[in-house]
Amino acid sequence: MNAPTATVAPSRAKGPQQKGPIVWLDMDQRELEDAYDQLVYAPNRDQLTKRRVVNSAATRARIGEPLRFAYGPTPIEGLDVFRALPASRGGQAAGPVAIFVHGGAWRAGSASDYSFVAEPFVHAGGNFVVLDFTTVDDAGGSLLPMVEQVRRAIGWVYRNADKFGGDRNRLYLMSHSSGSHLAGCAVTHDWSKDGLPRDIVKGALLSSGMYDLKPVRLSKRSVYVKFTDEMEEALSAIRHLDKLATPLIVSYGTYETPEFQRQSRDFAAAVKAAGKPVELLVGEAYNHFEMLETLANPYGLLGRAALAQMGLAQN
Repeated sequence: MNAPTATVAPSRAKGPQQKGPIVWLDMDQRELEDAYDQLVYAPNRDQLTKRRVVNSAATRARIGEPLRFAYGPTPIEGLDVFRALPASRGGQAAGPVAIFVHGGAWRAGSASDYSFVAEPFVHAGGNFVVLDFTTVDDAGGSLLPMVEQVRRAIGWVYRNADKFGGDRNRLYLMSHSSGSHLAGCAVTHDWSKDGLPRDIVKGALLSSGMYDLKPVRLSKRSVYVKFTDEMEEALSAIRHLDKLATPLIVSYGTYETPEFQRQSRDFAAAVKAAGKPVELLVGEAYNHFEMLETLANPYGLLGRAALAQMGLAQN
C-alpha cells in the first residue's frame, strides 16, 4: 500500500477547503503547520508515548538499571549506559557503542523514556547509550545549546568508552525525530576542531528527522524556537555535507507528515549527490512514532538495519 502523498492532513481532509497563499512549495500556511505537527498525522501519539514509558520501565527490570555518567557540569548533561550483557560478549574485551538521541519536538523527553530501545543491542553484544540534554524552552528558544551538548556527549563517549567496556573506535549514532535533527548536526560537524577524529562516528541511522530548518522556521514551531539566520544556516545539516565523514542510513514512514517524508528523501538524495555513502529506508504504513518502535525490534525495519550497521547479529 502506498503512502498518502497529499499535503492536506488526514484529520482535516473532511471536505474541500479554500487554499490560502503559498508559503512553502505547494503548501499554504495551514498545510505547512499541519506538516510539522505530528499529532495531525499520528492520532495514536499519546498511546505510543505511554507504551514507550511502560516498555522502558519493563526493559530496565529485565536488563538492569543503566550506569549514569555526567558529560558536562549541569544536571541535565548526563547519559545512561546499558552495557552489553555478559553472555553476548563472546569473550571480547570491548564492544561497539550505539549512542541514541531522542526526539520530542526539541521540547520534551528524557533518557529514561527510551530505555526500551536498548534491549536488542545489549543482547547482541553492543553497549547502548541514551543521551539527556536541555530543551529549547530551557535554552531560551535556541537550538544551539542542544546541538553543542549532543556533540559534547559524543566526544565524552569517545574519550571514556573504556569506563563501561565500549570500543571508542566503534561508535554508532542513532536518532529519531528532532533527535535526528540534532544527530544530523553532529555528523556534519568538523570534529577536528575538538581534537577528535573526523570519522569519530562510524555509522549513523537517522530516522524521521529534519535537515533543513528553512521550512521549519516558517511553521508554528517558530512560536517556541527563536530562529535566526545564523541558527538556520549553522544547524541545517543538508548545507554542510562537505564535513560529513559518516556512512548514513536515513529513514521515514509512509504515514508521516509530507514534510518529514520530503526532508528525509531530499537529505538522502543530497548526500548521494555529494558522493557520500547513504541508504534510504522507507517504512511502509508506519507513522512517525511507530517508526521508532521498529528500532527496538531486532527484526524490525530499523532494528535490523542498525544491528547490521554495527556488525551485530540479531539475538
